[in-house]
Formats: sequence, structure tokens, C-alpha cells
Amino acid sequence: MSRTPDLGTAVWRKSSYSDGGANNCLEVAVGFADVVPVRDSKNPTGPVLVVAAPAWADFVAFAVRR
Repeated sequence: MSRTPDLGTAVWRKSSYSDGGANNCLEVAVGFADVVPVRDSKNPTGPVLVVAAPAWADFVAFAVRR
């Protein structure tokens, strides 16, 4: 069984910490219960990293403390 979600209709959003530039940020897809798909905004048709939701939450909490 594949854990990779169907990203064909994914809604992507940029970080609120982005400086507003067109291609300088990570994007995450919203609406997936167990995983967080992440991609490079400079290459939206490129590979996607799919991270377990708890691991993503830990990463964000760590990054915000910095």
C-alpha cells in the first residue's frame, strides 16, 4: 500500500514567513490528515517530499523557536 497521497488536486500554500518573492520558499499542501506534502516553490512540477504530520509539527515548532 502506498502512503503517497494523490496530489493532483492539492492546494499549495507558501509559508507566512516568505518575504513575498515569487520563487524563494517552500510550499506545503493542505488538507491531508496524516502527511504534509512539501515542495520547492522554484520547481512546482518537481519532486515532492511527503512528511508524516507529527514530524512536520515538530519541525515547525523547532523552527519557530529559532
